[in-house]
Amino acid sequence: MNKLIKSLLVTAILCCISIIASAQTTTPPPANAPAPLTLAPSPSLSKYSRCYEIRTYTAAPGKLEELHARFRNHTMKYFKKHGMEVVGFWGPADKENGSENKLVYILVFPSRDALQKAWNSFRADPGWLAARAESEKNGRLVEKVESVILMATDYAPKK
Repeated sequence: MNKLIKSLLVTAILCCISIIASAQTTTPPPANAPAPLTLAPSPSLSKYSRCYEIRTYTAAPGKLEELHARFRNHTMKYFKKHGMEVVGFWGPADKENGSENKLVYILVFPSRDALQKAWNSFRADPGWLAARAESEKNGRLVEKVESVILMATDYAPKK
């Protein structure tokens, strides 16, 4: 990936951090949960865009390195198995912005429907469920997951 693309992705992440606070969570909704988010893209979003998802994990206290290990040793192979393309992973550089407990990553999918299908099959995978259970035998690794679904603008060089 060339420097321009990397620079654009990092810029997109930084611009979206303020949006993440109001993002949907990806934990299963309770029975009385509000309706799913309404798709209402701006006219400036490309109708030919792939579907990007920025996910921010807030690790339980003292569990960030265990969370990194789970991604490194298990999650990545299940993402690949379920057709989930990883753009990259990042961590805040500053303590004030969560360097001790945040993990941010971006996935890309051909469509929003493909995103939903991939997550549903990933979450139901017995191998993933076993790896997750094993990694959490000494307590949960994640306190909060935030997700923002994005589409490229019509002027973006990469869609």
